Amino acid sequence: MAYLCHPGDLYKVMLVPDFYLVVVFLSFFQVNLATNQIVMNCADIDIITASFVPEGGEGEEINATGFNYQNEDEKVTLSFPSALQKGSGTLKIDFVGELNDKMKGFYRSKYATPAGEIRYAAVTQFEATDARRAFPCWDEPAIKATFDISLIVPKDRVALSNMNVIDRKPHPEDDSLLEVKFATTPIMSTYLVAFVIGEYDFVEGQSSDGVTVRVYTPTGKAEQGKFALEVAVKTLPFYNDYFNVPYPLPKIDLIAIADFAAGAMENWGLVTYRETALLIDPKNSCSSSRQWVALVVGHELAHQWFGNLVTMEWWTHLWLNEGFASWIEYLCVDHCFPDYDIWTQFVSADYTRALDLDALDNSHPIEVNVGHPSEVDEIFDAISYSKGASVIRMLHNYIGDEDFRKGMHSYLLKFQHKNAATEDLWDCLEQASGKPIALVMSSWTKQMGFPIIVVDQEQQGDDRILKISQKKFCASGPHNGEDCPNWMVPISICTGEDPGCTKLKVLLDSPETTITINNVSPDQWVKINPGTVGFYRIQYSSAMLESLLPGIRDLTLLPVDRLGLQNDLFSLSRAGMISTVEVLKLMEAFVNEPNYTVWSDLSCNLGVLSSLLSHTDFHEEIQEFIRDLFTPIGLKLGWECKQGEGEPPGAGGHLDALLRGLVLGKLGKAGHKPTLEEARRRFKDHVEGKQILSADLRSPVYLTVLKHGDSATLDTMLKLHKQADMQEEKNRIERVLGAISAPDLIQKVLTFALSEDVRPQDTVSVIGGVAGSSKHGRKAAWKFVKDNWEELHNRYQGGFLISRLIKLSVDGFAIDKMAAEVKSFFESHHAPAAERTVQQCCENILLNAAWLKRDADDIHQYLLKRKAPPV
Repeated sequence: MAYLCHPGDLYKVMLVPDFYLVVVFLSFFQVNLATNQIVMNCADIDIITASFVPEGGEGEEINATGFNYQNEDEKVTLSFPSALQKGSGTLKIDFVGELNDKMKGFYRSKYATPAGEIRYAAVTQFEATDARRAFPCWDEPAIKATFDISLIVPKDRVALSNMNVIDRKPHPEDDSLLEVKFATTPIMSTYLVAFVIGEYDFVEGQSSDGVTVRVYTPTGKAEQGKFALEVAVKTLPFYNDYFNVPYPLPKIDLIAIADFAAGAMENWGLVTYRETALLIDPKNSCSSSRQWVALVVGHELAHQWFGNLVTMEWWTHLWLNEGFASWIEYLCVDHCFPDYDIWTQFVSADYTRALDLDALDNSHPIEVNVGHPSEVDEIFDAISYSKGASVIRMLHNYIGDEDFRKGMHSYLLKFQHKNAATEDLWDCLEQASGKPIALVMSSWTKQMGFPIIVVDQEQQGDDRILKISQKKFCASGPHNGEDCPNWMVPISICTGEDPGCTKLKVLLDSPETTITINNVSPDQWVKINPGTVGFYRIQYSSAMLESLLPGIRDLTLLPVDRLGLQNDLFSLSRAGMISTVEVLKLMEAFVNEPNYTVWSDLSCNLGVLSSLLSHTDFHEEIQEFIRDLFTPIGLKLGWECKQGEGEPPGAGGHLDALLRGLVLGKLGKAGHKPTLEEARRRFKDHVEGKQILSADLRSPVYLTVLKHGDSATLDTMLKLHKQADMQEEKNRIERVLGAISAPDLIQKVLTFALSEDVRPQDTVSVIGGVAGSSKHGRKAAWKFVKDNWEELHNRYQGGFLISRLIKLSVDGFAIDKMAAEVKSFFESHHAPAAERTVQQCCENILLNAAWLKRDADDIHQYLLKRKAPPV
């Protein structure tokens, strides 16, 4: 095989009516060693002819005489009758490729015109390894090239690619077609190439540093692109300033795609999004949607530097792209919307999610060796994204912002238009900070898991002596094996004197250590990990924990620390290290809690517990606990938004709107009678058009009326779904349909999930909603997945949606034999891209079963005792 690099590709696409594409592909490259074979990546493509022309006319065109497809490896070998000599030349390929329905490669996306006519757009999604489905190429991140792209398209369609249009002319053979030529791209990886052909409107703005920004929306919905445009126009200068490296392209387009598997994709200069991750309707979009759009726009625009300008060397370093973008999106949103309190939300949304997954025996290190393309899809998970973001947040805190930015700047300058590995980033940050970054961070990226920090204390005069040790935390309990791994753990400590100020920082680089904190009076509490920044769990001695609890009731502990304390204890109870009753007692201390994110995390953990206890005959008792806990905050918030909430969000208004939706939904689902009655009244008015529900109240109201509804309620909801013009509203309904209780109606919802009325990427959330709503729903959803496996697997194979479907369907079981059933099913129904997910789900089922056996009786007794009248 020749050693090849291709510094330039010419790619001409012609769309023809049967939705196949005929392409001329020219690649200019260097032959470093004489060879009569060229091996390229290629999938679902039929090559018609291929030839090689040496540069400068130094020899004749050589036609390839054979094409050998290695379908398993997604490669093709082109054979030539004589050796291609050393030197530059052009490879010319004519081929036919399929415009597929798989939401990967070059595919078609179905949409309806304002008049209701069904049409198709042609769009691309190449990450990780699907550029090879659009054109034969060397489809690896380190083999970069410049691309010259021309599209031949119907003249009434919008045609977009990574770069700006430099020529547009009628097609010589058909005046209904246009040939659109785009400027040459910078040197870039194949997975970032993109083109879109369809019908779109747009809104346009310009960033303060002169970049043209457009947001493309479905026809007639340009208004819904304004919020994303506002975010993008603020975000580009923010990153320019933060990285101290200018955005290198003349334009950036953000476009909403109807059928789209991921949330969004950072193609250089042409970022593609699900409609719900980009479009905001001022009247019909809720606060959480605005926040989601802001975060996704921040994430994808960060990639324009971190991923596109400097690209990971190989998929092993994927976390560098995704972990970094998942961290800095919060920095960016905090800059644009300081009232979102977004860093507290990070802890609940990313940090704790990563801890939960990484405590499993079937987790994986942040850096994971990747061989076959099917293995790449598996690592687009909470470890690469959320653990990656969490350890970068910890690193940023350890280094300090100034040195961190200095290191980032030198990294981007040194590797721009090139590829880099994790170690390259560590080197730059080490030089900027003078700290042992590589040594510290390799313990977090090269080994899976994280430590539990065990803390005890004693008072000596005016000093507090802390004894701190670390061991690996496992979801099944502490690791007690011989070969216990160690981490280099940055540890911060604060005291009750000033909870927001770090009193001491140490680097724990051994299994245990003793620390003295001077001038701490005996009545002051001491807390480890203020800000909940370090990626570890904490187990305090009972006396230390006891001293921290008043800080929850009187709110002297920071919100993020109140959240962290509760989440740690919940995790310890699942691992069998403390009784779940202790956590329930702690939860009752949150009765005065005002913070949205703290409630959100509490609600999430109570949801896990409620799901677990649905396997018992005292499920109603935990519902009563939930009603008791959430009623005071529900009464305080009421149904109507106060001045400053809603559009546009004022200080605190955004978070109050989120909290109201959360609390009312929780109370309604748990059967709180006044909430249920009010939800039914408001729903009736909404349906009859008397009083339209505000966007922030729709999810909780829909959920409540469905949970306690009948077939008429479901029919009304399906009618609302059909009438909805906005994808956000359709998704809102799809996510709660599973709350319906009657078995025949659950079946109706599952059938609806695979109907034409639900977009392919959204089927997963409908099935997941059924599985997560009740014991019967869980069984029905799992049976439905098994019965329809072939269709579901064909639709999602090789993508992360198949993993999400499996996880949502089976994660909530709590019977040992279900783990065996799930394992057995996937042994005979292979899903290579979800192997690790299946193992994680089986492990979770066994952990749930053990938790239930261990704690169910004690929980039941506690819940009964709470209700008993005092003697």
